[in-house]
Order: sequence, then structure tokens, then C-alpha cells
Amino acid sequence: MIATSPTDFEIHLFHEGSLYKSYELFGAHVIEENGVTGTRFCVWAPHAREVRLVGSFNDWNGVNFDLIKVSEQGVWTIFIPENLEGHLYKYEIITRHGDVFLKADPYAFYSELRPNTASIVYNLRGYKWNDQAWQRKKRRKRIYDQPLFIYEIHLGSWKKKEDGRFYTYQELADELIPYVLEQGFTHIELLPLVEHPFDRSWGYQGTGYYSATSRYGTPHDLMMFIDRCHQQGIGVILDWVPGHFCKDAHGLYMFDGEPTYEYANMQDRENSVWGTANFDLGKPEVRSFLISNALFWMEYFHVDGFRVDAVANMLYWPNSDALHKNPYAVEFLQKLNETVFAYDPAILMIAEDSTDWPRVTAPTYEGGLGFNYKWNMGWMNDMLTYMETAPEHRQHVHHKVTFSLLYTYSENFILPFSHDEVVHGKRSLLNKMPGTYEEKFAQLRLLYGYLLTHPGKKLLFMGGEFGQFDEWKDLEQLDWMLFDFDMHRKMNAYVKELLKFYKRHKPLYELDHSPKGFEWIDVHNAEQSIFSFIRKGAQADDILIVVCNFTNKVYHDYKVGVPLLATYKEAINSDAELFGGTGCINKKPMMAIEEPFHGKPYHVRMTIPPFGISILRPMRKRGERNSDGKEKVRRYAVGRRAR
Repeated sequence: MIATSPTDFEIHLFHEGSLYKSYELFGAHVIEENGVTGTRFCVWAPHAREVRLVGSFNDWNGVNFDLIKVSEQGVWTIFIPENLEGHLYKYEIITRHGDVFLKADPYAFYSELRPNTASIVYNLRGYKWNDQAWQRKKRRKRIYDQPLFIYEIHLGSWKKKEDGRFYTYQELADELIPYVLEQGFTHIELLPLVEHPFDRSWGYQGTGYYSATSRYGTPHDLMMFIDRCHQQGIGVILDWVPGHFCKDAHGLYMFDGEPTYEYANMQDRENSVWGTANFDLGKPEVRSFLISNALFWMEYFHVDGFRVDAVANMLYWPNSDALHKNPYAVEFLQKLNETVFAYDPAILMIAEDSTDWPRVTAPTYEGGLGFNYKWNMGWMNDMLTYMETAPEHRQHVHHKVTFSLLYTYSENFILPFSHDEVVHGKRSLLNKMPGTYEEKFAQLRLLYGYLLTHPGKKLLFMGGEFGQFDEWKDLEQLDWMLFDFDMHRKMNAYVKELLKFYKRHKPLYELDHSPKGFEWIDVHNAEQSIFSFIRKGAQADDILIVVCNFTNKVYHDYKVGVPLLATYKEAINSDAELFGGTGCINKKPMMAIEEPFHGKPYHVRMTIPPFGISILRPMRKRGERNSDGKEKVRRYAVGRRAR
């Protein structure tokens, strides 16, 4: 229920930085006051001399529509005795120097389609959610020991209509959701959906943080899209940018003629890399605004998590040659995470942090920032550097593959191949691979296999699932015509098989964040660029053997040490002809030989495919799967186990 006017307590909490549902106070709300239905507007403009309301209901003339200042720190409000739902509006700000600006409402729930910039009075209530089963499941399961493979999407360029128009939220629900289900991803991550003026900012330079972009439909349409994702078992993560905002005249920048949402000091305020302004994270009202915004998306849109963009840009003061820590950012991020986890303990808070800041995913009561996941940018950069190296020279950068295991358990990591790696001339993942046409596909399959088997959760940007050859063209749709080509269809078949295999095998996710879940078999074979390791589940004998060959050489009768005396079957081989490979696979089961090798008590002899990954699992008797397809405790074909 929206109160008829701001209370002293609400105003106190807002100026204290702890009004975490400030969207119930600020913005435009249709309410009843003294028996009269009307619309209340409330805005924060601490430096303004006057504030007036203009809109389609008063011919954009603010005379006699003056807001009343109800706090010395600049909270202004007005009640119009009329239901103004659907009307356009802005605030006419008169600065202390007499200048006049027209500003969109920072707390608007809906906005005009660009290039128009007015806010729209919109009632967010009334959508009937049908995702109760999803919410119960989410609360019941710990994501840390569950599969998490994210499909990162830019809704404006996933698919487009023939005339270049965007798909609507309704159309995306009809097409995107079945596609994600078919591929096998567990979650989708949407590039920012806050209102933004420039398409090519991809939503990272926002003006309306409470306004779901009108490019694809109304806020209720977006609720429907997320609801349908949940009904199909797909989680929804929102890319979110609490660090900086765009400087368009109608937005947050110099809102009342002076720094309001941004730092007062120009050196701290200006973000020269992106041409934006940095939020003043030490200002209590800005903390109320931003932390409320996270709760807003959780409450009204049921989002399952946030990928928090550019954390490094917040943690360190900008425009400095040295890394000077920003204590305001640390306090803000800790309070943000404490607040959202109190609201929903199952939320995903994912830091996109490129630095080595310690304890990003540690709880705040242990001195951490309080996120529960962090993108592993180091792993991503090292692996792409390694893959772009000519195969004959990879032996000289062997450490690029091995280094990640020295720190992989220092945080809860997500391994990202995101949009940032396939744009601005960086080339697509497929086209980063050296060699011939066929070798590019082989190495990308190998890279995806290594992504799948390396500890940590996973993320892949759209188009990667079928081997898009060109880098991301953000003004066009994905190159769907590539499905007409055999190698791309086979690449997609491989990715779908990987995802199915991933979700069925607990060793690939159950101990992602524990050193007990991984063990090297052979980490030193730089000369041949072959790596072998074990992934383990919570049960001692629940294992997978992984062998990766990063050269185009084939090896027959290759010895690999194994820990269990069992018969092993090749479960996945990226070189299978079905996936576009040359067919160097291990058709027959491999019985472990009682002879130590690679420091293990037994070994198998196998064929190592060129530019390939092979995953072996101990064979089990029939009927040993749960109803969900996940493996039960195995019984081995050969009687004894290693002690």
C-alpha cells in the first residue's frame, strides 16, 4: 500500500541511505488521499530552487503544478486529484541559478520508446504470477552443488524481424524459451534492460533504472516473459550496472543542475573510458536508490540474480594511475549483498570483477564483499590466449592452462565466454581458433569441453552454441543461416550433448567449489600439450576421467593413470563424426590394468583424438540412474577398488 504522503520516517531512512523500498515513496503512484483517487509524484532534487510537474495532462505547462519541498535535503512531492495512469510526464527543474531543465523521473516505472524521453505513469501491480513451483524449487536447492550453465543474451539482436524491428517480450517468450530449453541451458542472462537512449550501449548506459526498456513491450510483458521462463525451469539473471550511468540531458546527470547522483569531484565523477558519470556510492540517497533498485527487480520482476557490471570500476577510484581503493564502494557492495540476501537467500549475486580483490565471494561478516559468485576473468583470458597460440607453440605457454587451478577455489567462480570477448574486432570464439576450417571447429569443441569439465559454473554468449563465424554484430540478428551448413549443425549438436551430459553427471558440478572435486592425473606433459584430470562427485567413487589434447596429433595406445580398478567407457569424444570430427574415438570399453601410472594405482590404454577431449566414466550395471537421469552410486565391472 502506498502512503498518501511521505512520512518523516521514510524521509529519514532515505537520507540515511537505508530506505530499501524507496520506489514505494518516489516516482508516480496512483493512490487515494482523503477519499480522492489521484496520482502522487515524489522526487529528490536537493539543489533545486523549484520543481514543477509537466506532462500530457497539463499541456506541458508547469504553472500551478509546483511540487512541495518536504525535507530540507530536497524531497519534493505533489498530489494531483486525478488518475493519470498512461500519461506522459517530466519534472521541470529550476536550479538555484535560475536555469530550467526537463528531467525524466529517476523512479519512473515505464518510459517512452526512444528517441522520445518522457516518463509514463504506469501501475506495476496486477500481473498474476504462475511461477510458484519454480520459487519453491529455488529455495529448496543450493545452487553451489547444482548445475549452472548460463546463456547470455542481448534481446535486441538474438533475432530480428525482416524489417529490422525487435521481437517483443511476447514473441521472445514464444521463440527464445523453447530454444533455450532445447539447447539445455539452466539460466539466461539478459544484457541490461533498464531504459537507455542509445541502442548500441546495449543497456549499460541507463537513464531509467526502474523502467524496463520499452523497446520490447511493457513492464507487464516482461513479467510474463520471466514468468514463462520460470514455468519451464529456466532461471533469469539480469545484467545490472550500479557503477555508472549515461550523461544524456533528460537522465540522472546533473539532475538539479549540480552533482546529485554522481560524485561532486570531477576526477571521481567522470568515467573517461565509457563517457559516463560514476554514481556517488558514498551518498546515502544514492545507496537508497541503488539498493532499492535491486529489490525492485526482485519484487516486481522475480529476477533470480544480478550480474553486477564493472565491479572493478567501483572498487578503485577512477582516473588514477595507481589503484586507490574506494571505501564507499566497499561499504555499498557489502550493504547491497546483505540486503538482497535477506530478501531472497537464493538470489545469485555475480561480480564481474577483473581484479584480484580478495574475498569477493566471502560473506560480509568474514570481511568479504558478500557476492556468491564472481566471473573468472583470469581463466577466460588465459584460455583464449592459449587457444589463439599456434598449436606447435602451445608447449611454451603450458602454464596458461594450469595456472587457474592454483586459485580456482579462492572464490566461487563462473567461467565466462561473454559478449565482451566476441565484439569490437576481437573476432568470434570460432574465428579465434588457428588452423584450417575443420581445425577451427575441432579446437572450439575442445575448448567447450574444457569449459565444461573445469571446476566452476559456466556462461556462454549467444551464437557460441552453433559456432558463429563472425563476431557479434549488435545491430543485426545472429547468423541463423549457419544452421544450413553441416559443420555448424554438428557444432550445435555437440553443445547440446555437452549440456545434457553436464546436467546428468554430478562430478561436473557437485564439488565445483571444493578442492575435493578435482585432481590432476598428468599436468606436466607440455611437449605433447596433453592434460588429464579427474572430476569427482560427493561420493568417493563417483568420478569422470578427462583427457584433453591441444595439438592435431593422434595417439594410439596412450596410457592414462586411473584411480579405480574398473572398466571405463568413453562417454564423450569431441572428435566423433557426429560432431564434425575425424572419428578418432574409443568404441570399446577400456579395462583398467593393475599397473601404476601417472601416480595412480592403475591405468587404461586409449586413443587420444586430435584437437580433442575425451571423457571416460567407470561402467555401471543397468538401471542405475535416478528418474531425473542423474547417476546413482556405481557398481564396477571389475570387482576391486583402489584403497
